[in-house]
Amino acid sequence: MFAIQKAYLQGGLSKSQWAQNLIAGLVVGVVALPLAMAFAIASGVTPQAGIYTAIIAGICVSLFGGSQVQIAGPTGAFIVLLSSIVVNYGFEGLQIATMMAGIILILISVAKLGTVIRYIPTPVIMGFTAGIGVTIWIGQWPYFFGFPNLPYMPHFHEKIWAMIQALPYSDIPTLVIALLSLILLLILPRIPYINKMPSPIIAMVVATIIQWYYQFPTVQTIGSAFGGIPQGLPEFSIPALSLDKIFSLIGPAFTIAMLGAIESLLSAVVADGMSGDKHDSNTELFGQGLANIVAPLFGGIASTGAIARTATNIRQGGNSPIAGIIHAIILILILLFLAPYAVYIPLASMAAILFLVAYNMSDVARFVKMIRLAPRADVGILVLTFFLTIFTDLVVAVNVGVMLAILFFMRRMVGTIDVHEVSCAELSEEIKHEITIHPDIMVYSVEGPLFFGAISSFERVLNCIHKDPKFLIIRFNQVPFVDLTGIRILSSIIGELQRRGIVVLLSEVEYDIRVEMYKTDFLDVLGHHHMWRKFESALHKAERDLRKTNGN
Repeated sequence: MFAIQKAYLQGGLSKSQWAQNLIAGLVVGVVALPLAMAFAIASGVTPQAGIYTAIIAGICVSLFGGSQVQIAGPTGAFIVLLSSIVVNYGFEGLQIATMMAGIILILISVAKLGTVIRYIPTPVIMGFTAGIGVTIWIGQWPYFFGFPNLPYMPHFHEKIWAMIQALPYSDIPTLVIALLSLILLLILPRIPYINKMPSPIIAMVVATIIQWYYQFPTVQTIGSAFGGIPQGLPEFSIPALSLDKIFSLIGPAFTIAMLGAIESLLSAVVADGMSGDKHDSNTELFGQGLANIVAPLFGGIASTGAIARTATNIRQGGNSPIAGIIHAIILILILLFLAPYAVYIPLASMAAILFLVAYNMSDVARFVKMIRLAPRADVGILVLTFFLTIFTDLVVAVNVGVMLAILFFMRRMVGTIDVHEVSCAELSEEIKHEITIHPDIMVYSVEGPLFFGAISSFERVLNCIHKDPKFLIIRFNQVPFVDLTGIRILSSIIGELQRRGIVVLLSEVEYDIRVEMYKTDFLDVLGHHHMWRKFESALHKAERDLRKTNGN
C-alpha cells in the first residue's frame, strides 16, 4: 500500500500533526540542501543535479513508497559508483543507467523480492559501507586541502600517494575555510539550543559569507567550478537511447538497483525502529524505482532512502508522507529564490560536510567491535569486502562478499545434516507404543535439508549401510526441503540400493517436497506405491511384502 494511501486510510492528520509535519519538512529540506549538492559534486556532476534528485525522489517516494517517514534523495553510498559511471560513460550514460536501475527496482517489487534483499549478510553491508566511507574521505582531499589540479588516477593507492605528496602545496585559505566548516560541524551539535539547527547548513552559510566577503581567488566555489546553480525548475529531457548503450550499462544499472534497494530498505528498517511504524518492502522498492526513472528525465541522478535525513524527519515530529513532500517544496523555493547566491559556496565546506558523512558511514566503533567479537568467517568477509571496495570497486566487493557468505553458510548447513539408523527403542518412545521391527527391515532417519551442498553426507551414509536388509525405510519427517540436485542424487542412491536387492520406502515426506518429486521422474525410480505419509503405514507395507516374500 502506498504511503500516502496508508496515511489517508488511517484517518488523515490532525492540525497539530499537520504542524509537526510542516516543521519536519522545513528542517529536512534545509538539511538536504548542502548534502544534495555535496553528494552530486562528489559524484562528478553539477550541484543542481543533486537538488533536482532530492526534489523528485522526495515527492515520488513520499507518494508511492512503502514507508510513512522515508526521505529519499542522493546519498553518500552512491558516490563511488556514480563517479565511476560518469568517468566511463558520461553524464548521459549515468542517466540511462539510473533509469534502467529504476526499472529493475520496479521488477523486483512486482516479483515480491523486497524481503529477500534485506537479508544481504551484515558483514558484506558493513564492509562495503565502511569502504565507501574511506573512499569518499580520500576523494574529498583535493577540495578540502585546495590541491592544484591533479591528474585522474583510477587506482586508489596511486591517488592517495599523489595527494600525500601534494600536501605541502595545500592552499591556505581553502584549508582554513575547510577546517572552520569541520569544526562547526563537530561543535554546533553539542551547544544547547543551537544544536536544534542543522549544522551542515550553518557551516555552509558561514563559509559562504567568508568567501563572499574576502573573495579569495584560490578558493574553488560552486560559481568558479560550475558557473553557479540555474535559477528555476529543471527542464524535461530524454537522454539519447541506443541498444549499444543499454547493453553496456546493464552491469552498472544492476549495481545501482541493488545498492539502492539495500540502502532504502535499511533506512526503512531504521525508521520503523524510531517511529514504531512498519514499512512495506516491495511498495518501498516500487517508489524508489519510480523515483530513479523520473529523476534522470529532469537532470537528476540515482537516489535511495537517506538514513540521516529520514532520522531527522522523525526527530522533528514527521509522521506522514506530507513531511517528505514539504521537504521537496522547500528545495524548489530555494532554487527559485536563492540560487544566485550559490556562486559563493566554497567546495571546501562541501568537502568538510562529506568528511563527516564518510566518518558516520564507516561506523568505526561498530566496525572495530565486529572485528573483535564476530566469528572469524564473518570477520574475514567484512575485511575482504572493505578492502575490495577501496582497491577495486563496489561491484567486485559485493559479489565476492556475498559469494563467500553463501559458501560459509553452505558449509554450516552441511554440518547440520544427520543421517542415522533408528532403533526399535527410539521408535517406541517417539510413537508412544511398543514397536518391533523385523531383522530384514531397517529404518533410517534424515534430519536437515538435502540440498546440493549437503547431499554428499547423505550419500556417504546410505552407501555405507553395514548389511543389506530386504526393506529400507527412510524417514523424512525432519527434512525441511530438498532441491533439484538433492532429488537427482537421492534417485541415484535409491537406484543403487535397488540393484543390491533392497526395497526402499519413504515416509513422512513434506507436501512441498512431494510436489517437487512429482515434477521429476523420481517416482519412476522409487516406485509409485513406495512413498507414505505416515511411518506406520510404510512399516506395515514393508511387513506385508516381507510376509509375501517369505511365503507366510
